[in-house]
Amino acid sequence: MDVHYTAVATASGRDGKAVSSDGRLDLVLAAPREMGGDGEGTNPEQLFAAGYAACFASAIAAAARGTRQDVRDVSVTAEVGIGGDVESGFGLTVVLRVELPDDLENGRALVERAHEICPYSNATRGNVPVELVVE
Repeated sequence: MDVHYTAVATASGRDGKAVSSDGRLDLVLAAPREMGGDGEGTNPEQLFAAGYAACFASAIAAAARGTRQDVRDVSVTAEVGIGGDVESGFGLTVVLRVELPDDLENGRALVERAHEICPYSNATRGNVPVELVVE
């Protein structure tokens, strides 16, 4: 694969800090209250959700490029769930909620195509259940 960009970030744990190599990302990390943490920081699931949502919206734009359809008003919300335990391991689930403009033709087909080309979808395929909800 011809790599176009490499993001670099360092984290000191679920209750710590995450910093990107360029310093643009500098976050306090904290486990959510639902997992016994104080919830006073960002958690890895939120970061994954934000990245997946942004990437998937971009993939929809790429899928629509050949159709000359305007997808500027597309909105993607990613819901990332985590569950499991220390003995059996932890896993993720993802629901992608895609809001499409009312006048968009073949919207579901664009979403399906985006799911085929999105790097996050390709990374999770076969490992993480991903549900696509078109609204």
